Amino acid sequence: MPAPTPFGAWPSPLTLDLLVEGSVGLSFPMLVAGQAYWIESRPAEGGRLVVMRSRGDGSRAEDVFGPEFSARTLVHEYGGLCFTVHGETVYFSNYTDQRLYRVEPGGEPEPITPEPPAPRAVRFAAPVVAGGGRYLIAVRERHPDPDTPSGVVNDVVAVPVDGRSDPTVLLDGHDFFAHPALSADGSRLTWVTWDHPHMPWDEAEVWCGELREQADGQPSVVMRRRLAGGSSESATQPKFGPDGSLYFVSDRTGFWNLYAAGADGGPDRPLAPMPFDLGAPDWVFGTSSYAVGHDGTVLGTWFDRGFCRLGVLHPGADRFAEIPTPLTEIANLRAADDGRSVLAVTGSASEPLAVVRIGLPAPRADGAPSIEVLRRAREDTVGGSYLSLPEPIEFPTDGGLTAHAIFYAPANGDVQAPEGERPPLIVSIHGGPTGMARTVLNYGIQFWTSRGFAVVDVNYGGSAGYGRAYRERLRGKWGVVDLADCVHAARFLVDAGRVDGDRLLIHGGSAGGYTTLCAATFTNVFTAGASYFGIADTMVFVEETHKFESRYTDGLFGPWPETEDVYRDRSPVLHAEKLATPLIIFQGLEDKVVPPDQAEIMVSALAERGIPHAYIAYEGEQHGFRRAENVRRTAEAELYFYGRVLGFEPAGPLEPVPIAHAEALAR
Repeated sequence: MPAPTPFGAWPSPLTLDLLVEGSVGLSFPMLVAGQAYWIESRPAEGGRLVVMRSRGDGSRAEDVFGPEFSARTLVHEYGGLCFTVHGETVYFSNYTDQRLYRVEPGGEPEPITPEPPAPRAVRFAAPVVAGGGRYLIAVRERHPDPDTPSGVVNDVVAVPVDGRSDPTVLLDGHDFFAHPALSADGSRLTWVTWDHPHMPWDEAEVWCGELREQADGQPSVVMRRRLAGGSSESATQPKFGPDGSLYFVSDRTGFWNLYAAGADGGPDRPLAPMPFDLGAPDWVFGTSSYAVGHDGTVLGTWFDRGFCRLGVLHPGADRFAEIPTPLTEIANLRAADDGRSVLAVTGSASEPLAVVRIGLPAPRADGAPSIEVLRRAREDTVGGSYLSLPEPIEFPTDGGLTAHAIFYAPANGDVQAPEGERPPLIVSIHGGPTGMARTVLNYGIQFWTSRGFAVVDVNYGGSAGYGRAYRERLRGKWGVVDLADCVHAARFLVDAGRVDGDRLLIHGGSAGGYTTLCAATFTNVFTAGASYFGIADTMVFVEETHKFESRYTDGLFGPWPETEDVYRDRSPVLHAEKLATPLIIFQGLEDKVVPPDQAEIMVSALAERGIPHAYIAYEGEQHGFRRAENVRRTAEAELYFYGRVLGFEPAGPLEPVPIAHAEALAR
């Protein structure tokens, strides 16, 4: 047996380089005319996003355009679906200037939208081919003044693909639009809309209208009618089936379930009621949790304690028949144009994400569907005894309620832990806060568990995936419910004897960064923490953030400025006299969601209090780090920081991090 090695100091085969080398992000697959397309995010190329094409003839997938282009939209700042295909012509939003481009096979991209009056002042998302290929329908976002969120205007437009005329407005008059989709014959358009102060998971409406051409040849949408949503109902993901039937997802029963719209204005009907969420919050464009085949067969996925389940709903059936698979993540479902298969991004607790093609099961067919892997996020993986598998846990929290989390124990077959010692725990907090911790293989978690840390990924009250009532636990209580659930998760694991109560750490990004800063300020539970682009002053945040989230805090804290006292009470930086927890803070200097001054005011507060801290800011990074060198540096710096705070020497060479007031660590 190897000599015992302290937790945290375990040598791991999951090196800093393996966090990013040979790894890509995958999203938004589609199959058109026998050719598969998807978006590939490449950390090694500065986070560039590329549209990929696989011709289905066994040849290697190819880039649709060269390195001077990147397919990414900044609508809502979070972006999402930014390309579509007609025949072999690809249309995409280019990151640098946010214009829409057309690229033919073997050709160079050409812009089809006018040059904006200011850089990135006009943006497009979720494009759909319409008019027999003569124009695209897309969500547009205009920024007359880049520094004034209230001046941003969103609408839906028709964009001529020849680029010879300006876009035509089809839909306007609402604060936000999403999910434009056409019927197979191109005669009907459906979409989602919502207005401030709501977020789309609070109240959103599904609409439908007739797409007509006027006498001058310009398209218009007439005979508009609302199908669902509004009044404490979130309706989303409208899609037409091949026969013209219109489907959508609504949480009117307390869970996002699937519905079919009534014909000719009649009542809609639930297709497969269940106490699970078939759907997720619309943080980005293009979310899709179901797909409809040529015969009306529906393939859908839902969440069950952090795990994705896959099922098939055959015509005439009243429930999804679950399909047993090892998959724990199934996203971006889109029916292939052959109507017989579905493309998706899938993964499991032991396998990384992949773009796959899933064959639709025939009615009354037994067994699992065929799954063809088109592209894996990484080919070389670390597994076996180095892999910590997710364990869903439920634990008691405030108010006699139960909360949820995913626990990962330390795992490394090459190491023996010291007898009687318990591992340090990292409490990991997802963003959002209306997000969720998932169970697909995540090297960002395995990096820590293979070094001897335990990790608990908390789905605190307010998280998605557990129904509307669970999401609404956070209403008016952000900074309270999330913080309490994270503390209770840690104490639950301490009481169970699974982790060391004297070595509790906490980290998170964005909203998770805010909860981290709250934990460091309002509790004395944690030994250290790491905040990635976290909110420090909620009042500054609400005044400076972008349009999409500018009224988000109305539901999380209360209307601004009427409830200013709540914002003050829950702003960590305004209670700096309570700070006592060492922190390392990471920030992108081009972040428009949580601007850099949020990190800088917290760093100043730490300095004034004489608390050990470190601050690392990245040029060219926005909300979330995409460049390989920055992903590596963030993990390395956080590990180094924890080693200094907890008093262990991490395995392998690490570039030191300057720690202000490091002398206090010796005390």
